[in-house]
Amino acid sequence: MSEESSQILRVRREKLEALEARGIPAFAYRFDRSHRTDEAITLFDDEEASEALTEKGEGSEVRVAGRILSWRGHGKSAFAHIEDGGGRIQLYFRLNVLGEDDFAALDLLDLGDWIGVRGPLFRTRTGEITVRVEEWTLLSKSLRPLPFGKEEVDEETGERVVHSGFSDQQTRYRQRYADLAVHPEIRESFRLRSRLITGLRRFLDERDFLEVETPILQPLYGGAAARPFVTHHNALDTRLYLRIADELYLKRLIVGGFERVYEIGKDFRNEGIDRSHNPEFTMLEFYQAFADYREMMELVEELIRFVVEEVHGEPRLTYQGEPIDFEPSFRRLPFVEALSEKLGEDVQALSDADLRSRAERVTGDSLEGENRGRLLDKIFGALVEPELIQPTFVIDYPVELSPLAKPHREDPRLTERFELFVAGRELANAFSELNDPIDQRARFEAQARLRAMGDEESHPVDDDYLRAMEYGMPPTGGVGIGVDRLAMLVADAASIRDVILFPTLRPEEG
Repeated sequence: MSEESSQILRVRREKLEALEARGIPAFAYRFDRSHRTDEAITLFDDEEASEALTEKGEGSEVRVAGRILSWRGHGKSAFAHIEDGGGRIQLYFRLNVLGEDDFAALDLLDLGDWIGVRGPLFRTRTGEITVRVEEWTLLSKSLRPLPFGKEEVDEETGERVVHSGFSDQQTRYRQRYADLAVHPEIRESFRLRSRLITGLRRFLDERDFLEVETPILQPLYGGAAARPFVTHHNALDTRLYLRIADELYLKRLIVGGFERVYEIGKDFRNEGIDRSHNPEFTMLEFYQAFADYREMMELVEELIRFVVEEVHGEPRLTYQGEPIDFEPSFRRLPFVEALSEKLGEDVQALSDADLRSRAERVTGDSLEGENRGRLLDKIFGALVEPELIQPTFVIDYPVELSPLAKPHREDPRLTERFELFVAGRELANAFSELNDPIDQRARFEAQARLRAMGDEESHPVDDDYLRAMEYGMPPTGGVGIGVDRLAMLVADAASIRDVILFPTLRPEEG
Protein backbone atom coordinates (compact mmCIF):
# COMPACT_ATOMS: atom_id res chain seq x y z
CA MET A 1 0.00 0.00 0.00
CA SER A 2 1.35 3.43 -0.94
CA GLU A 3 2.05 6.13 1.63
CA GLU A 4 -0.74 8.24 0.11
CA SER A 5 -3.26 5.39 0.48
CA SER A 6 -2.21 4.81 4.08
CA GLN A 7 -2.71 8.51 4.79
CA ILE A 8 -6.22 8.46 3.30
CA LEU A 9 -7.20 5.44 5.39
CA ARG A 10 -5.77 7.08 8.51
CA VAL A 11 -7.75 10.29 7.92
CA ARG A 12 -10.98 8.32 7.54
CA ARG A 13 -10.32 6.48 10.80
CA GLU A 14 -9.76 9.83 12.49
CA LYS A 15 -13.12 11.04 11.16
CA LEU A 16 -14.73 7.90 12.55
CA GLU A 17 -13.26 8.68 15.97
CA ALA A 18 -14.49 12.29 15.71
CA LEU A 19 -18.00 11.08 14.89
CA GLU A 20 -17.95 8.78 17.90
CA ALA A 21 -16.76 11.67 20.07
CA ARG A 22 -19.78 13.70 18.92
CA GLY A 23 -22.10 10.81 19.76
CA ILE A 24 -22.98 10.21 16.10
CA PRO A 25 -23.35 6.46 15.38
CA ALA A 26 -21.29 5.55 12.32
CA PHE A 27 -23.09 2.29 11.47
CA ALA A 28 -26.87 2.50 11.74
CA TYR A 29 -29.33 -0.35 12.26
CA ARG A 30 -31.98 0.83 9.77
CA PHE A 31 -33.47 3.84 8.01
CA ASP A 32 -37.16 4.48 7.36
CA ARG A 33 -36.98 5.33 3.65
CA SER A 34 -40.15 6.69 2.04
CA HIS A 35 -39.02 6.70 -1.61
CA ARG A 36 -36.25 5.52 -3.87
CA THR A 37 -34.50 8.37 -5.66
CA ASP A 38 -36.26 7.69 -8.97
CA GLU A 39 -39.62 7.54 -7.18
CA ALA A 40 -38.92 10.87 -5.47
CA ILE A 41 -38.08 12.51 -8.79
CA THR A 42 -41.25 11.12 -10.40
CA LEU A 43 -43.29 12.34 -7.41
CA PHE A 44 -42.03 15.90 -7.82
CA ASP A 45 -42.56 15.86 -11.60
CA ASP A 46 -46.16 14.73 -11.07
CA GLU A 47 -46.82 17.35 -8.40
CA GLU A 48 -45.27 20.06 -10.55
CA ALA A 49 -47.35 19.02 -13.56
CA SER A 50 -50.55 19.08 -11.49
CA GLU A 51 -49.62 22.47 -9.96
CA ALA A 52 -49.59 20.96 -6.47
CA LEU A 53 -46.38 22.67 -5.28
CA THR A 54 -46.33 25.16 -2.41
CA GLU A 55 -45.90 28.89 -2.96
CA LYS A 56 -42.16 28.38 -2.34
CA GLY A 57 -42.10 25.80 -5.14
CA GLU A 58 -41.68 22.86 -2.79
CA GLY A 59 -43.19 19.42 -3.21
CA SER A 60 -43.79 16.65 -0.72
CA GLU A 61 -41.38 15.78 2.05
CA VAL A 62 -39.41 12.60 1.35
CA ARG A 63 -36.97 10.38 3.18
CA VAL A 64 -34.31 9.06 0.80
CA ALA A 65 -31.02 7.25 1.36
CA GLY A 66 -27.95 6.40 -0.67
CA ARG A 67 -24.20 6.48 -1.11
CA ILE A 68 -22.56 9.91 -1.44
CA LEU A 69 -21.14 10.28 -4.96
CA SER A 70 -20.22 13.96 -5.02
CA TRP A 71 -19.85 16.88 -2.63
CA ARG A 72 -19.56 20.64 -3.20
CA GLY A 73 -19.23 22.91 -0.21
CA HIS A 74 -20.10 26.63 -0.43
CA GLY A 75 -19.47 28.10 3.01
CA LYS A 76 -22.87 28.07 4.70
CA SER A 77 -24.36 25.61 2.22
CA ALA A 78 -23.40 22.42 0.41
CA PHE A 79 -24.65 20.29 -2.46
CA ALA A 80 -24.23 16.53 -2.77
CA HIS A 81 -25.46 13.68 -4.93
CA ILE A 82 -26.44 10.33 -3.50
CA GLU A 83 -27.18 7.13 -5.40
CA ASP A 84 -29.42 4.19 -4.53
CA GLY A 85 -30.88 1.29 -6.48
CA GLY A 86 -33.18 3.63 -8.40
CA GLY A 87 -30.67 6.24 -9.51
CA ARG A 88 -29.29 9.47 -8.09
CA ILE A 89 -30.67 12.67 -6.62
CA GLN A 90 -29.19 15.97 -5.49
CA LEU A 91 -29.21 17.10 -1.85
CA TYR A 92 -29.03 20.69 -0.58
CA PHE A 93 -27.74 21.42 2.94
CA ARG A 94 -27.96 24.85 4.61
CA LEU A 95 -26.51 26.01 7.91
CA ASN A 96 -29.64 27.97 8.88
CA VAL A 97 -31.81 24.88 8.35
CA LEU A 98 -29.65 22.22 10.02
CA GLY A 99 -28.18 24.25 12.84
CA GLU A 100 -24.51 24.69 13.66
CA ASP A 101 -23.78 21.24 15.14
CA ASP A 102 -25.42 19.16 12.42
CA PHE A 103 -24.00 21.36 9.66
CA ALA A 104 -20.48 21.25 11.13
CA ALA A 105 -20.68 17.44 11.35
CA LEU A 106 -21.01 17.34 7.55
CA ASP A 107 -17.24 17.93 7.44
CA LEU A 108 -16.80 14.40 8.78
CA LEU A 109 -18.53 12.84 5.78
CA ASP A 110 -16.66 11.41 2.78
CA LEU A 111 -17.47 10.20 -0.70
CA GLY A 112 -18.71 6.64 -0.38
CA ASP A 113 -20.51 7.18 2.94
CA TRP A 114 -24.14 6.08 3.15
CA ILE A 115 -26.56 8.67 4.50
CA GLY A 116 -30.30 9.10 4.86
CA VAL A 117 -32.00 12.50 4.64
CA ARG A 118 -35.43 14.03 5.22
CA GLY A 119 -36.77 17.15 3.55
CA PRO A 120 -39.04 18.63 0.87
CA LEU A 121 -38.36 18.38 -2.85
CA PHE A 122 -37.76 21.46 -4.99
CA ARG A 123 -36.20 22.39 -8.31
CA THR A 124 -33.01 24.46 -8.38
CA ARG A 125 -32.44 27.40 -10.71
CA THR A 126 -30.47 25.07 -12.97
CA GLY A 127 -33.54 22.82 -13.20
CA GLU A 128 -32.37 19.87 -11.06
CA ILE A 129 -34.85 18.21 -8.69
CA THR A 130 -33.29 18.34 -5.23
CA VAL A 131 -34.03 17.49 -1.59
CA ARG A 132 -33.78 20.49 0.77
CA VAL A 133 -32.31 18.60 3.70
CA GLU A 134 -33.87 19.30 7.10
CA GLU A 135 -32.37 16.27 8.83
CA TRP A 136 -29.60 13.83 7.94
CA THR A 137 -28.48 10.50 9.39
CA LEU A 138 -25.19 8.71 8.87
CA LEU A 139 -25.98 5.10 7.91
CA SER A 140 -22.50 3.70 7.25
CA LYS A 141 -19.07 5.29 7.32
CA SER A 142 -16.82 4.34 4.40
CA LEU A 143 -13.35 3.61 5.82
CA ARG A 144 -11.80 2.87 2.42
CA PRO A 145 -12.26 5.26 -0.52
CA LEU A 146 -13.97 3.84 -3.58
CA PRO A 147 -12.16 4.34 -6.91
CA PHE A 148 -14.60 6.92 -8.25
CA GLY A 149 -13.62 8.33 -11.61
CA LYS A 150 -13.54 11.93 -12.67
CA GLU A 151 -16.96 13.12 -13.76
CA GLU A 152 -17.53 15.75 -16.44
CA VAL A 153 -20.81 17.22 -17.67
CA ASP A 154 -21.24 18.04 -21.36
CA GLU A 155 -22.30 21.71 -21.44
CA GLU A 156 -24.43 21.25 -24.57
CA THR A 157 -26.23 17.99 -23.80
CA GLY A 158 -26.00 17.89 -20.00
CA GLU A 159 -24.81 14.27 -20.28
CA ARG A 160 -22.52 13.03 -17.52
CA VAL A 161 -19.28 11.40 -18.69
CA VAL A 162 -17.29 9.44 -16.11
CA HIS A 163 -13.61 8.69 -16.66
CA SER A 164 -13.09 5.53 -14.63
CA GLY A 165 -10.74 5.59 -11.68
CA PHE A 166 -10.88 1.79 -11.64
CA SER A 167 -9.25 0.80 -14.91
CA ASP A 168 -7.46 -2.46 -14.05
CA GLN A 169 -9.83 -5.18 -15.24
CA GLN A 170 -8.46 -7.95 -13.01
CA THR A 171 -8.88 -5.76 -9.93
CA ARG A 172 -12.44 -4.97 -10.99
CA TYR A 173 -13.25 -8.70 -11.23
CA ARG A 174 -11.55 -9.41 -7.90
CA GLN A 175 -13.24 -6.50 -6.12
CA ARG A 176 -16.60 -6.82 -7.85
CA TYR A 177 -18.28 -5.08 -4.91
CA ALA A 178 -16.27 -1.93 -5.65
CA ASP A 179 -16.75 -2.35 -9.41
CA LEU A 180 -20.53 -2.45 -8.91
CA ALA A 181 -20.44 0.51 -6.54
CA VAL A 182 -18.74 2.86 -9.00
CA HIS A 183 -20.06 1.57 -12.34
CA PRO A 184 -23.87 1.71 -12.71
CA GLU A 185 -23.60 0.10 -16.15
CA ILE A 186 -22.11 -3.03 -14.57
CA ARG A 187 -25.04 -3.24 -12.17
CA GLU A 188 -27.35 -2.94 -15.17
CA SER A 189 -25.61 -5.87 -16.90
CA PHE A 190 -26.44 -8.11 -13.96
CA ARG A 191 -30.02 -6.86 -13.79
CA LEU A 192 -30.23 -7.78 -17.46
CA ARG A 193 -28.85 -11.26 -16.66
CA SER A 194 -31.56 -11.66 -14.03
CA ARG A 195 -34.27 -10.69 -16.54
CA LEU A 196 -32.81 -13.21 -18.97
CA ILE A 197 -33.05 -16.07 -16.45
CA THR A 198 -36.57 -15.00 -15.49
CA GLY A 199 -37.48 -15.15 -19.19
CA LEU A 200 -36.01 -18.64 -19.58
CA ARG A 201 -38.05 -19.88 -16.63
CA ARG A 202 -41.26 -18.25 -17.82
CA PHE A 203 -40.91 -19.73 -21.30
CA LEU A 204 -40.48 -23.27 -19.97
CA ASP A 205 -43.03 -22.96 -17.16
CA GLU A 206 -45.67 -21.85 -19.66
CA ARG A 207 -45.01 -25.04 -21.66
CA ASP A 208 -45.55 -27.37 -18.69
CA PHE A 209 -41.89 -28.05 -17.93
CA LEU A 210 -41.22 -28.87 -14.28
CA GLU A 211 -38.24 -27.17 -12.64
CA VAL A 212 -36.22 -29.65 -10.58
CA GLU A 213 -32.98 -29.84 -8.61
CA THR A 214 -30.50 -32.67 -9.07
CA PRO A 215 -27.29 -33.46 -7.12
CA ILE A 216 -24.25 -31.24 -7.45
CA LEU A 217 -22.14 -33.72 -5.46
CA GLN A 218 -22.18 -36.96 -7.43
CA PRO A 219 -20.58 -40.39 -6.89
CA LEU A 220 -19.86 -40.56 -10.63
CA TYR A 221 -19.68 -37.72 -13.13
CA GLY A 222 -21.01 -37.74 -16.68
CA GLY A 223 -23.07 -35.99 -19.33
CA ALA A 224 -20.13 -34.18 -20.94
CA ALA A 225 -16.51 -34.65 -21.95
CA ALA A 226 -14.68 -32.79 -19.18
CA ARG A 227 -12.38 -33.23 -16.19
CA PRO A 228 -14.22 -32.97 -12.86
CA PHE A 229 -13.38 -31.39 -9.53
CA VAL A 230 -12.88 -34.11 -6.92
CA THR A 231 -13.68 -34.01 -3.21
CA HIS A 232 -14.01 -36.45 -0.32
CA HIS A 233 -16.98 -37.00 1.98
CA ASN A 234 -15.57 -37.74 5.42
CA ALA A 235 -18.64 -39.32 7.03
CA LEU A 236 -19.20 -41.73 4.13
CA ASP A 237 -15.46 -42.09 3.45
CA THR A 238 -16.10 -41.85 -0.28
CA ARG A 239 -14.90 -39.85 -3.24
CA LEU A 240 -17.42 -37.44 -4.76
CA TYR A 241 -17.32 -35.20 -7.82
CA LEU A 242 -18.78 -31.79 -8.54
CA ARG A 243 -21.11 -32.34 -11.46
CA ILE A 244 -19.92 -31.48 -14.95
CA ALA A 245 -23.47 -31.64 -16.39
CA ASP A 246 -27.07 -32.15 -15.21
CA GLU A 247 -27.95 -34.54 -18.02
CA LEU A 248 -27.89 -38.06 -16.60
CA TYR A 249 -29.95 -37.24 -13.50
CA LEU A 250 -32.53 -35.32 -15.52
CA LYS A 251 -32.94 -38.29 -17.86
CA ARG A 252 -33.41 -40.54 -14.82
CA LEU A 253 -36.44 -38.33 -14.07
CA ILE A 254 -37.78 -38.95 -17.58
CA VAL A 255 -37.52 -42.68 -16.80
CA GLY A 256 -39.40 -42.00 -13.57
CA GLY A 257 -42.39 -40.50 -15.38
CA PHE A 258 -41.77 -36.74 -15.49
CA GLU A 259 -42.33 -35.95 -19.16
CA ARG A 260 -40.89 -32.41 -19.22
CA VAL A 261 -38.17 -31.29 -16.80
CA TYR A 262 -35.59 -28.52 -16.61
CA GLU A 263 -32.88 -27.29 -14.29
CA ILE A 264 -30.96 -24.02 -14.13
CA GLY A 265 -27.91 -24.62 -12.01
CA LYS A 266 -24.17 -24.56 -11.53
CA ASP A 267 -21.85 -27.00 -13.25
CA PHE A 268 -18.11 -27.31 -12.66
CA ARG A 269 -15.33 -28.35 -15.03
CA ASN A 270 -11.68 -28.54 -14.05
CA GLU A 271 -10.44 -26.86 -17.20
CA GLY A 272 -8.76 -23.71 -18.44
CA ILE A 273 -10.08 -20.17 -18.17
CA ASP A 274 -10.57 -17.89 -21.16
CA ARG A 275 -13.02 -15.33 -22.57
CA SER A 276 -15.80 -17.91 -22.94
CA HIS A 277 -14.93 -20.46 -20.21
CA ASN A 278 -15.10 -20.29 -16.42
CA PRO A 279 -14.64 -23.42 -14.25
CA GLU A 280 -17.91 -22.65 -12.43
CA PHE A 281 -20.72 -21.79 -14.82
CA THR A 282 -24.51 -21.79 -15.14
CA MET A 283 -26.37 -24.19 -17.43
CA LEU A 284 -29.98 -24.60 -18.44
CA GLU A 285 -30.83 -28.18 -19.38
CA PHE A 286 -34.31 -29.36 -20.35
CA TYR A 287 -35.70 -32.69 -21.54
CA GLN A 288 -38.98 -33.57 -23.23
CA ALA A 289 -40.38 -37.07 -23.62
CA PHE A 290 -41.67 -38.17 -27.05
CA ALA A 291 -39.65 -35.45 -28.85
CA ASP A 292 -36.63 -35.72 -31.14
CA TYR A 293 -33.87 -33.26 -31.96
CA ARG A 294 -35.85 -31.58 -34.72
CA GLU A 295 -38.69 -30.72 -32.33
CA MET A 296 -36.13 -29.47 -29.81
CA MET A 297 -34.54 -27.36 -32.55
CA GLU A 298 -37.84 -25.58 -33.11
CA LEU A 299 -38.27 -25.12 -29.36
CA VAL A 300 -34.75 -23.69 -28.92
CA GLU A 301 -35.29 -21.25 -31.78
CA GLU A 302 -38.52 -20.08 -30.18
CA LEU A 303 -36.89 -19.85 -26.73
CA ILE A 304 -33.88 -17.81 -27.84
CA ARG A 305 -36.05 -15.40 -29.83
CA PHE A 306 -38.38 -15.05 -26.82
CA VAL A 307 -35.67 -14.14 -24.29
CA VAL A 308 -33.93 -11.72 -26.66
CA GLU A 309 -37.25 -9.91 -27.09
CA GLU A 310 -37.83 -10.01 -23.32
CA VAL A 311 -34.52 -8.26 -22.69
CA HIS A 312 -34.24 -5.96 -25.71
CA GLY A 313 -37.86 -5.45 -26.75
CA GLU A 314 -37.18 -6.82 -30.25
CA PRO A 315 -35.65 -9.99 -31.76
CA ARG A 316 -32.46 -8.18 -32.75
CA LEU A 317 -29.34 -7.00 -30.97
CA THR A 318 -25.80 -5.86 -31.64
CA TYR A 319 -22.93 -7.92 -30.28
CA GLN A 320 -19.45 -6.37 -30.32
CA GLY A 321 -20.48 -4.17 -33.25
CA GLU A 322 -22.07 -7.02 -35.24
CA PRO A 323 -25.86 -6.89 -35.84
CA ILE A 324 -27.53 -10.21 -34.95
CA ASP A 325 -31.07 -10.95 -36.16
CA PHE A 326 -33.14 -13.68 -34.48
CA GLU A 327 -36.30 -13.03 -36.50
CA PRO A 328 -35.78 -15.21 -39.59
CA SER A 329 -35.69 -18.99 -39.25
CA PHE A 330 -32.24 -20.04 -38.07
CA ARG A 331 -29.93 -21.55 -40.68
CA ARG A 332 -29.39 -25.36 -40.63
CA LEU A 333 -25.83 -26.47 -41.49
CA PRO A 334 -24.78 -30.17 -41.56
CA PHE A 335 -21.50 -30.69 -39.65
CA VAL A 336 -19.83 -33.03 -42.16
CA GLU A 337 -20.89 -30.95 -45.16
CA ALA A 338 -19.51 -27.74 -43.62
CA LEU A 339 -16.21 -29.32 -42.58
CA SER A 340 -15.70 -31.16 -45.88
CA GLU A 341 -16.30 -27.94 -47.80
CA LYS A 342 -13.65 -26.13 -45.76
CA LEU A 343 -11.10 -28.94 -46.17
CA GLY A 344 -11.91 -29.49 -49.84
CA GLU A 345 -12.33 -33.24 -49.28
CA ASP A 346 -14.72 -35.71 -47.65
CA VAL A 347 -13.80 -35.65 -43.98
CA GLN A 348 -15.56 -38.97 -43.39
CA ALA A 349 -13.22 -40.68 -45.87
CA LEU A 350 -10.01 -39.51 -44.15
CA SER A 351 -8.00 -42.00 -42.11
CA ASP A 352 -7.21 -41.15 -38.49
CA ALA A 353 -3.62 -40.31 -39.46
CA ASP A 354 -4.71 -38.02 -42.30
CA LEU A 355 -7.27 -36.35 -40.06
CA ARG A 356 -4.63 -35.74 -37.39
CA SER A 357 -2.32 -34.24 -40.00
CA ARG A 358 -5.06 -31.84 -41.18
CA ALA A 359 -5.92 -30.90 -37.59
CA GLU A 360 -2.30 -30.17 -36.66
CA ARG A 361 -1.86 -28.07 -39.77
CA VAL A 362 -5.02 -26.07 -39.05
CA THR A 363 -4.47 -25.55 -35.31
CA GLY A 364 -0.68 -25.45 -35.16
CA ASP A 365 -0.81 -27.83 -32.17
CA SER A 366 0.65 -31.28 -31.64
CA LEU A 367 -2.36 -33.60 -31.39
CA GLU A 368 -0.68 -36.96 -30.94
CA GLY A 369 -2.95 -39.32 -29.02
CA GLU A 370 -6.16 -37.34 -29.61
CA ASN A 371 -9.11 -39.47 -30.68
CA ARG A 372 -10.98 -38.99 -33.94
CA GLY A 373 -13.85 -37.11 -32.37
CA ARG A 374 -11.52 -34.60 -30.74
CA LEU A 375 -9.68 -34.06 -34.05
CA LEU A 376 -12.94 -33.35 -35.88
CA ASP A 377 -13.91 -30.90 -33.16
CA LYS A 378 -10.55 -29.11 -33.35
CA ILE A 379 -10.77 -28.60 -37.11
CA PHE A 380 -14.40 -27.48 -36.95
CA GLY A 381 -13.59 -25.00 -34.19
CA ALA A 382 -10.76 -23.49 -36.20
CA LEU A 383 -12.34 -23.36 -39.67
CA VAL A 384 -16.11 -23.18 -39.32
CA GLU A 385 -17.18 -21.79 -35.93
CA PRO A 386 -15.70 -18.27 -36.33
CA GLU A 387 -17.86 -17.70 -39.43
CA LEU A 388 -21.16 -18.62 -37.73
CA ILE A 389 -22.21 -15.09 -36.80
CA GLN A 390 -25.96 -15.19 -37.44
CA PRO A 391 -27.93 -17.86 -35.52
CA THR A 392 -27.03 -21.23 -37.04
CA PHE A 393 -27.92 -24.79 -36.08
CA VAL A 394 -25.03 -27.13 -36.89
CA ILE A 395 -26.69 -30.53 -37.25
CA ASP A 396 -25.94 -34.25 -37.61
CA TYR A 397 -22.61 -34.71 -35.84
CA PRO A 398 -20.32 -37.73 -36.38
CA VAL A 399 -20.96 -40.52 -33.87
CA GLU A 400 -17.41 -40.13 -32.46
CA LEU A 401 -18.40 -36.72 -31.07
CA SER A 402 -21.70 -37.71 -29.46
CA PRO A 403 -21.66 -40.66 -27.03
CA LEU A 404 -25.14 -39.88 -25.64
CA ALA A 405 -27.05 -39.16 -28.88
CA LYS A 406 -29.14 -41.57 -30.95
CA PRO A 407 -27.71 -42.72 -34.29
CA HIS A 408 -29.03 -40.77 -37.24
CA ARG A 409 -31.96 -42.66 -38.70
CA GLU A 410 -30.65 -42.14 -42.26
CA ASP A 411 -26.86 -42.45 -41.76
CA PRO A 412 -25.48 -44.57 -38.88
CA ARG A 413 -22.12 -42.76 -39.08
CA LEU A 414 -23.89 -39.66 -37.76
CA THR A 415 -26.00 -38.81 -34.73
CA GLU A 416 -29.17 -36.78 -34.28
CA ARG A 417 -27.50 -33.85 -32.60
CA PHE A 418 -27.38 -30.11 -33.10
CA GLU A 419 -25.51 -27.18 -31.64
CA LEU A 420 -26.64 -23.57 -31.90
CA PHE A 421 -23.94 -21.03 -32.77
CA VAL A 422 -24.30 -17.26 -32.57
CA ALA A 423 -21.51 -14.70 -33.00
CA GLY A 424 -19.01 -17.51 -33.61
CA ARG A 425 -19.71 -19.18 -30.26
CA GLU A 426 -21.69 -22.25 -29.19
CA LEU A 427 -24.81 -21.42 -27.16
CA ALA A 428 -26.74 -24.70 -27.10
CA ASN A 429 -26.20 -28.43 -27.54
CA ALA A 430 -29.01 -30.93 -28.10
CA PHE A 431 -29.74 -34.55 -29.01
CA SER A 432 -32.34 -37.05 -29.85
CA GLU A 433 -31.36 -38.80 -26.62
CA LEU A 434 -30.05 -42.33 -26.75
CA ASN A 435 -32.65 -44.56 -25.06
CA ASP A 436 -31.27 -48.00 -25.99
CA PRO A 437 -29.45 -49.30 -22.88
CA ILE A 438 -27.50 -51.91 -24.86
CA ASP A 439 -26.16 -49.30 -27.29
CA GLN A 440 -25.49 -46.94 -24.37
CA ARG A 441 -23.44 -49.58 -22.53
CA ALA A 442 -21.36 -50.22 -25.65
CA ARG A 443 -20.66 -46.49 -25.99
CA PHE A 444 -19.76 -46.15 -22.31
CA GLU A 445 -17.35 -49.07 -22.64
CA ALA A 446 -15.77 -47.49 -25.72
CA GLN A 447 -15.33 -44.29 -23.71
CA ALA A 448 -13.81 -46.31 -20.86
CA ARG A 449 -11.23 -47.75 -23.24
CA LEU A 450 -10.26 -44.23 -24.31
CA ARG A 451 -10.02 -43.31 -20.64
CA ALA A 452 -7.71 -46.25 -19.99
CA MET A 453 -5.49 -44.94 -22.79
CA GLY A 454 -5.14 -41.59 -21.00
CA ASP A 455 -8.16 -39.54 -22.14
CA GLU A 456 -9.22 -37.97 -18.82
CA GLU A 457 -12.31 -36.35 -20.35
CA SER A 458 -13.95 -39.58 -21.50
CA HIS A 459 -17.08 -40.90 -19.77
CA PRO A 460 -16.76 -43.52 -17.05
CA VAL A 461 -19.30 -46.36 -17.18
CA ASP A 462 -22.34 -45.32 -15.11
CA ASP A 463 -24.04 -48.59 -14.14
CA ASP A 464 -26.82 -46.89 -12.20
CA TYR A 465 -27.77 -44.79 -15.22
CA LEU A 466 -27.74 -47.93 -17.38
CA ARG A 467 -30.00 -49.63 -14.84
CA ALA A 468 -32.42 -46.71 -15.07
CA MET A 469 -32.42 -46.98 -18.87
CA GLU A 470 -33.16 -50.71 -18.64
CA TYR A 471 -36.45 -49.89 -16.93
CA GLY A 472 -37.37 -48.11 -20.15
CA MET A 473 -36.84 -44.51 -21.27
CA PRO A 474 -39.29 -43.08 -23.82
CA PRO A 475 -38.01 -41.26 -26.91
CA THR A 476 -36.64 -37.99 -25.55
CA GLY A 477 -35.20 -34.74 -26.82
CA GLY A 478 -32.69 -32.93 -24.61
CA VAL A 479 -31.07 -29.48 -24.71
CA GLY A 480 -28.29 -27.74 -22.79
CA ILE A 481 -27.86 -23.95 -23.02
CA GLY A 482 -24.94 -22.02 -21.55
CA VAL A 483 -26.65 -19.27 -19.55
CA ASP A 484 -23.44 -17.27 -19.10
CA ARG A 485 -22.74 -17.25 -22.83
CA LEU A 486 -26.32 -16.26 -23.56
CA ALA A 487 -25.94 -13.46 -21.01
CA MET A 488 -22.74 -12.35 -22.78
CA LEU A 489 -24.71 -12.09 -26.00
CA VAL A 490 -27.65 -10.07 -24.68
CA ALA A 491 -25.40 -7.84 -22.53
CA ASP A 492 -22.87 -7.28 -25.35
CA ALA A 493 -20.09 -8.52 -23.06
CA ALA A 494 -16.73 -9.45 -24.55
CA SER A 495 -15.78 -11.85 -21.73
CA ILE A 496 -17.70 -14.40 -19.70
CA ARG A 497 -16.22 -12.75 -16.60
CA ASP A 498 -18.26 -9.65 -17.37
CA VAL A 499 -21.51 -11.56 -16.73
CA ILE A 500 -20.40 -13.64 -13.72
CA LEU A 501 -20.50 -11.65 -10.51
CA PHE A 502 -17.48 -13.35 -8.94
CA PRO A 503 -15.50 -15.19 -11.65
CA THR A 504 -12.71 -17.63 -10.86
CA LEU A 505 -9.32 -15.87 -10.70
CA ARG A 506 -5.74 -16.65 -9.86
CA PRO A 507 -4.99 -16.26 -6.14
CA GLU A 508 -4.22 -12.67 -5.20
CA GLU A 509 -0.51 -12.07 -4.72
CA GLY A 510 0.69 -10.72 -1.42
